[in-house]
Amino acid sequence: MTNASLVDLAAVFDAIPTSYAVLDTDLRFVAVNRAFLTSSGRSRDELVGRLLFDVFPDNPAAPGTRAVANLDASLRRVLRTGRQDTMPLQRYDVAGPDGVFRARWWSPVNAPVLDEAGQVVLLLHRADDVTDYVTERKRSGAGLDPYDAPQSADRSAADLYVRGQELRTALTAEAAEAERLAGMVQVALQLSGARSVAELTDIVIGRGLAVLGAGGGAVAVRTSTGDGADALELTMTDSLGERARRTFQHVPVDSPLPVAVAAATGEVVVLRDREESLAYTPQMEEAVSSTGLGTWVSLPLRAAGRSLGGLAIGWREPQDPTDRDVELMSAFAAQCAQSLAALQAREQERRVAGEQRRLSEALQRSLLTAPFEPDHLQIAVRYLPAAADAQVGGDWYDCFLAPTGTTTLVVGDVAGHDRDAAAAMAQVRNLLRGVSMTLGEPPAAVLAGLDHALHHLGVGVIATAVLAQVEQTPAERAAGLRTLRWSNAGHPPPVLVGPDGAARLLQTPPDLLLGLLPAAERSDHATTLHPGATLVLYTDGLVERRDAPLQEDLERLRAALEELHHLPVEELCDALLARLDGSPEDDVALLVLRAHPEDGPRPAEAGPQVLPPSPPGVVPPAG
Repeated sequence: MTNASLVDLAAVFDAIPTSYAVLDTDLRFVAVNRAFLTSSGRSRDELVGRLLFDVFPDNPAAPGTRAVANLDASLRRVLRTGRQDTMPLQRYDVAGPDGVFRARWWSPVNAPVLDEAGQVVLLLHRADDVTDYVTERKRSGAGLDPYDAPQSADRSAADLYVRGQELRTALTAEAAEAERLAGMVQVALQLSGARSVAELTDIVIGRGLAVLGAGGGAVAVRTSTGDGADALELTMTDSLGERARRTFQHVPVDSPLPVAVAAATGEVVVLRDREESLAYTPQMEEAVSSTGLGTWVSLPLRAAGRSLGGLAIGWREPQDPTDRDVELMSAFAAQCAQSLAALQAREQERRVAGEQRRLSEALQRSLLTAPFEPDHLQIAVRYLPAAADAQVGGDWYDCFLAPTGTTTLVVGDVAGHDRDAAAAMAQVRNLLRGVSMTLGEPPAAVLAGLDHALHHLGVGVIATAVLAQVEQTPAERAAGLRTLRWSNAGHPPPVLVGPDGAARLLQTPPDLLLGLLPAAERSDHATTLHPGATLVLYTDGLVERRDAPLQEDLERLRAALEELHHLPVEELCDALLARLDGSPEDDVALLVLRAHPEDGPRPAEAGPQVLPPSPPGVVPPAG
């Protein structure tokens, strides 16, 4: 016998010796088996995709046979009622390759294929060619001339119908197998769409076993236990009962139970009745008594040469499965195994992606620490990872004191969304700090120094960033003002909200991204920072939306800041993130600075002043 695990349902369908065709609800050929091709004298290419009656029209020389009308009426009844329709013997002439019609007699049966909702989605058409029988009756002198006018056929209708009944009785088992096969096809389609191992087992035990006419069964999936050993975890049909679920929920892989043996050896274990089951192993006594099922077929679930578990199918009455029965069950088990392997691979990918995401987030959060709080300058920060597992990586914010004592603010984005991007982000962030502390220069010079460092150290990354410095001369301190100086390396523009709530984008001629040309020219820009003003730095995940121009996104952010400008800084950050359309498609790094008036104490909403340790030579911050 052919290795049953390699036999699929399509091969079983094609091997059935009786003519079968599958039609859609428009009566168009979907599939045909070899026997149908032989009996019809057509090739698969001449049938699949074409309408039934375009391929097989009425014989114009014998209109009284009403072949097309009768078959069409039967098929329409099946579509309307959802029930099988058995036709009386029907003369339906078929044209040969030469285009000449030849008289043919058929015994047709039409059956529905239903979906989960009970709707007819396909039609199964069986057509037994009984022309030889009719011809033999004529030769034996039974008075039937199959080529006579319709009146002759009418006179013999009763005799032919009896013969049709005899044929149908002989083919009952085959017809039942075809219906079972059609049900298996539907279950296979459902298995291919399963989204989790739990859903797959529900389909197998809830629908697949019912199609096989079983009284119950179980799917045994190989899993690792807490101590590192393997076991089989069984999911059972409700019909097996609570006692069986408690007893056999977990089975050792070396258990003598037939499902464990099938899983371990890759062989099918068939126990045809209660006596065979009880004689197989003493443990089957509990299985039989707790479930009430005495007959069992256990099949391996294997894919790519790997054992995934086993499938146990049970019946209350004794069974004597034929080779074809076992092949059908093995094909079903093979389909289960393929779907299970794909689901397990996807779940493993999700677990690995989740671990990678957690590691990346831990790395990012270890770097994205709480900001310091200079006197009368309040800083709030947020970091929001993207919804997708892979979207973890290169966004960052930073704030520190430059050697001159100015407050330095950075928001940037390293290209990529994975662990490599997160690691590259850490390098760029720390390099930027080192360059800034070493040079003590304005933002453009610091970004240029960073570009040179990236090039000479071989850090092959591309990044965007905005570097800003808040400065204050003695004259500005006396006037209660500050200077905001910044340089933009290909990053979305900062937004400055005035004390009156008017917001403007600090858009400037764009400088080149970091990591492309180490000698790229970079520019500084400056504006006055008035008491009560708010500066917003962010990454593109806060604004960019699919199918929307970037300028439109930026304008939406500017308008939102005008609407929310009255909120305390921490509440402002939360309100901006709350306005995102669902979960962000990209990471979001957000840094908001508010310049409070210096002619009074630090506002309560700003919280206590928090300063980082000042390195040697660093001037303490001036407000």
